[in-house]
Amino acid sequence: MNPLYAEMPTTIFEAMSALARELGAVNLGQGFPDARGPDAVIEAAVTALREGSNQYPPMAGMAELRRAVADHYRRHQQVDLDWASEVTVTSGATEALAAAIFALVRPGDEVLLFQPMYDAYLPLVLRAGGVPRFARLAPPDWRIDAAMLDQAFTPRTRLVIINNPVNPSASLFDAESLALLAERVIAHDAIVISDEVWEHLVFDGRQHIPLMRLPGMRDRTVKIGSAGKIFSLTGWKVGWMCAAPPLTRVIAKAHQFLTFTTPPNLQAAAAFGLAMADDYFTAMRDHYARSRDRLARGLLDAGYAVLPSAGTYFLSIDLPASGISADDVTFAELAVREAGVATIPVSAFYAEDAVRGVVRLCFAKQDETIDAGIARMKIARGLFVSN
Repeated sequence: MNPLYAEMPTTIFEAMSALARELGAVNLGQGFPDARGPDAVIEAAVTALREGSNQYPPMAGMAELRRAVADHYRRHQQVDLDWASEVTVTSGATEALAAAIFALVRPGDEVLLFQPMYDAYLPLVLRAGGVPRFARLAPPDWRIDAAMLDQAFTPRTRLVIINNPVNPSASLFDAESLALLAERVIAHDAIVISDEVWEHLVFDGRQHIPLMRLPGMRDRTVKIGSAGKIFSLTGWKVGWMCAAPPLTRVIAKAHQFLTFTTPPNLQAAAAFGLAMADDYFTAMRDHYARSRDRLARGLLDAGYAVLPSAGTYFLSIDLPASGISADDVTFAELAVREAGVATIPVSAFYAEDAVRGVVRLCFAKQDETIDAGIARMKIARGLFVSN
């Protein structure tokens, strides 16, 4: 038995969702929508399943989807990709992360991670033999600054992993922050895995900036995307990674020994979806922004201090500012067991020096789920605060 994995806890998402199922709680924890997803994309998958091939597609992905990814990024983000040599389809973004980390990290290489971080990053880095170094982001703005980067980078820094927009903080790195990061990456001859799965889920007129587009970063960035996030179909596990040919060639070799390929009908449907008119993407963002605002208003009315949410499916509450002295784990445990609402303690996304006063909630839910969650959150606050 490998002690590296034997000692790791069950992911916080599964732990809290399991409690929600067991207790019949409203689940505002794990980040998945409770609606079906876009009918047109689902119907495209059904048609492809019935009429297309159901045998192994090419290891790098179907040409149809790889072309669609390149065309989509050219149209939406002004990133010019060669679909044949720079786009690889994966079984979800997490598989893309694994392939990129296993391909690019040599034992002893330092890998810079920004906390709070998606929980798959650290185990994959350790499995590859990498040495993690951490930069700590903190509320309310979760910003990168020059001093933080100067302390984090060393002569042994081989790889940087960023998530933008950021899960779980729901923040967005702006042009200034990304420029600071790019300067250090270039100076240290490092490579960046840029996990951009939330790229279409940015709100209030903000613009997602792909790191690959910054000067000097085209050939040293692995850009990762997700059909599951773009189309609210998280169970499909269709993702992709985009990188210059020298990076793509080595990452594809790792990919071939992980999942090798991805269901062809889902690839065809993702290709269909990426080519949809801009109206879909605008309406999708507006829908989630309304859900965000509905949850935020309800939480504010219930006495919580709500942190800004610039993107993703999430927003967070500041426990101390809400008059709650308990730490986030204590709050989340009591909220699900005593008030019937599942949330996520943000300290679970830190490996060290955790922020312990912030709890994350998912607003990618139907109105009735949000309203039920708000009612339960009001009860949860009453467990800690006497009004």
